[in-house]
Amino acid sequence: MQIKIINKSNHALPHYETIASAGMDLRANIIESITLEPMERRIVPTGLFLELPIGTEAQVRPRSGLAAKKGVTVLNAPGTVDADYRGEVGVILINLSNEAFVVENGERIAQLIIARHERAEWHEVDVLSETDRGLGGFGSTGVK
Repeated sequence: MQIKIINKSNHALPHYETIASAGMDLRANIIESITLEPMERRIVPTGLFLELPIGTEAQVRPRSGLAAKKGVTVLNAPGTVDADYRGEVGVILINLSNEAFVVENGERIAQLIIARHERAEWHEVDVLSETDRGLGGFGSTGVK
């Protein structure tokens, strides 16, 4: 799939690290480092602007290593970049650790996944079909 992109950062375009990678790393595009104190959140710019095909979205997701090692994650994961959005891709980072975290220019802060999606059309009815699960909600299918 071809996607138009404007790169106003001083970093290379996001790319897949391996043949089986689902996501591409997003890098911070900042002039000065940003310190995230514990429980602080901030939108970190990437310098990237996308023109996605209709029927697709870009999902901004946490990097597992950053989350596991530093306690820093994407607050609204996954964040959605809609096909009609033309602004800069920003990453809402939050520091869930007990220590300050410093974001440096060029640091890999999130990953971007391009995904297709469907548009739903609601068909309002009075009754839904029955299933074995029925009204069973959270945790109702067991622990096995």
